[in-house]
Amino acid sequence: MDRVLLLCVILLLVRCYNMAILVDATIPNIATDESALLALKFGISHPNPDHNILASNWSTNTSVCNWIGVTCGSRHHRVIALNLSYMGLEGTIPPQIGNLSFLVNLTLRNNSFHGSVPNELSRLYRLKNLHFGFNNFNGEIPSSLGLLSKLQNLFLIGNRFTGAIPQSLSNMSSLERIGLAFNGFSGYIPSSLFNISTLQAIDLGVNKLSGPMPSILFNMPSLQWINLYSNELSGRLPTDTFNHLPNLKRLQLSRNRFYDGLPSTLFSCKQLQDLSVWTNHFTGRVPPAIGNLTMLKKLYLTENNFAGAIPNEIGHLQNLEDLNIGVNHFSGPIPFEVFNISTLQVIRGVKKNR
Repeated sequence: MDRVLLLCVILLLVRCYNMAILVDATIPNIATDESALLALKFGISHPNPDHNILASNWSTNTSVCNWIGVTCGSRHHRVIALNLSYMGLEGTIPPQIGNLSFLVNLTLRNNSFHGSVPNELSRLYRLKNLHFGFNNFNGEIPSSLGLLSKLQNLFLIGNRFTGAIPQSLSNMSSLERIGLAFNGFSGYIPSSLFNISTLQAIDLGVNKLSGPMPSILFNMPSLQWINLYSNELSGRLPTDTFNHLPNLKRLQLSRNRFYDGLPSTLFSCKQLQDLSVWTNHFTGRVPPAIGNLTMLKKLYLTENNFAGAIPNEIGHLQNLEDLNIGVNHFSGPIPFEVFNISTLQVIRGVKKNR
């Protein structure tokens, strides 16, 4: 009986040992990170092979943490940052990139990476900064990126992305800056993007976006920059939006198809420094309330259908540096007070009142 019991104990210990080995083999570690980075390396080339520093530097003979562009954390000894910017690299991003489970910063900007963004990126739940700007990525943004709830900065500027901006990006509840400019995005701007309370800057310029400017229904004191320059947006500016942007500093709506007048609520954004609405179809008078924007440095109203007298209150803009109001239907010259603004450096499209 004792022998049988002893044999059972031995068999149980052997089984537990084998299970421990199996579990240990499946737990991600620095070897997992090395394997993921080697998969990336094998998909990368350089127009001049002699300048492909990864070919020689990323070697299994040295620790991953000593590879160029790689940073490891001191606590878990895992890869927390990958920065391969400005290296002249070409290639695609393999799905194994999703195995870098401790990654916080991923920066590949100013290279020639191409192809689509792999869905596996959505597994990097610790990621805070993603910068793929100025490459040749194409296709649509995977909707699964919305799972990156800790992401603070998303920059995909200067690529060849197409399709709609996914609604799921509004699930990035920590997002502070989003840059999707200089791509081929189309369709409406998801209004839910403006529900992210942490958002500070949104840059969607130079795309093919259409429809109206989204309304903002909740107070967003963090939002300071909205750039919708050079799209195919149209309609009236939403009157309620500007009531909720007390700290807006830059509003760039130029080269679209907006029409009607500037809403009176716009002039409650007293932190505005840059107001650019040139080349649209705006009409009506520029209201005297524009004098409330005393922080304004740049005012571009040119190439619209504004009419009537230029308000004297523009002379209240004592921080103004650049004024362009030409190619409109204003009657009369610009008020003399404007020429007493000591900070004014450039005046376009106006005549001095004699």
